Amino acid sequence: MENKIKWGVIGSGGIAQRRTIPEGIVLAEHANLVAVYDINAEVNYTVAKKFNAKAVQSIQELIDADIDAVYIASPVNRHLEHAIACAKGKKHVFCEKPLGMTVEEAEKMIRICKQEGVLLGTALMMRFLAQHQAALKIIQEGKLGKLVYGRAQLSCWYPPIEGAWRQDPTVSGGGSLMDMGSHCIDLLEMFFGKVKSVSCFINNTVHSYKSEDSSVVSLLFENGALATVDSCFSIPDNSSKNILELYGSKGSILAKDTIGQGAAGEMIAYLEDDDTGYDANQVRTACEGVIINPTPVNTYLAEIEEFSCAILEKREPLNNAAIGLESQKILAACYLSAKTGKTVDV
Repeated sequence: MENKIKWGVIGSGGIAQRRTIPEGIVLAEHANLVAVYDINAEVNYTVAKKFNAKAVQSIQELIDADIDAVYIASPVNRHLEHAIACAKGKKHVFCEKPLGMTVEEAEKMIRICKQEGVLLGTALMMRFLAQHQAALKIIQEGKLGKLVYGRAQLSCWYPPIEGAWRQDPTVSGGGSLMDMGSHCIDLLEMFFGKVKSVSCFINNTVHSYKSEDSSVVSLLFENGALATVDSCFSIPDNSSKNILELYGSKGSILAKDTIGQGAAGEMIAYLEDDDTGYDANQVRTACEGVIINPTPVNTYLAEIEEFSCAILEKREPLNNAAIGLESQKILAACYLSAKTGKTVDV
């Protein structure tokens, strides 16, 4: 077990039970699940029994267990409290996005983890998708030319559910934008670089709960590229194809269903010759493009493995706190823009 990080989990129901524990912690070469905690004792016991872990009855009991790191998947309004408790218990912290409710909470998490000498990571797992990494390589090699425009979409059907914390912004920090749009914005930042300013609309188009069920964000990047993100809780699952579009002066990368919880989707690159001239007729010739289909990577496995190896190797993880803080700053600007009706600098 010397080359394995011993993990605890806070918030063992939800995404932890469905994805991160079975696909990530259990299968990772350098991870071992030791203990789990959830406010719902019955759910927690079921998860512990299923994955051969210890079901603890408090945060302190989890911290006192023989663990090295904690995966935090509790409601957003508890992220700060749980991260501080784990850090002060000298446990490394891997937290679901967003890092707390506000930029200030994210900064406090970062500061305390640094003071306590533990790593803080952000669970933005879609960065690890093999096709996203392949697209990033194409961009970094200059094959897309000067970056022009991007679009990222992630939507689902999320009807009113009693007790659903994502539908209450006092618990979740926001609705479809905070929960799903954040992934899209983070991906576009990975591809295009830092965001300079945003303009945002949010609405309750279909559902009447307190969090927004629809959002559209326009982004201006520091390099001059533009992008839009649309994320809704009000579109049926099969009707939203989770589109990713990346355009440059030399071509495009178009994808469907790469954004989401799966390990792969469809992605095609359309790359032009350097000597392409002006065509007044704007003729579109038939072109099949180049299919981008690297060996799929389970993103939950990849994020746990990366953070575990960073602890073992005493280095900063790729899924670090900095990307979580940047995400919070952009989201704060988005919600301010939606409130004021103005473009907001990040």
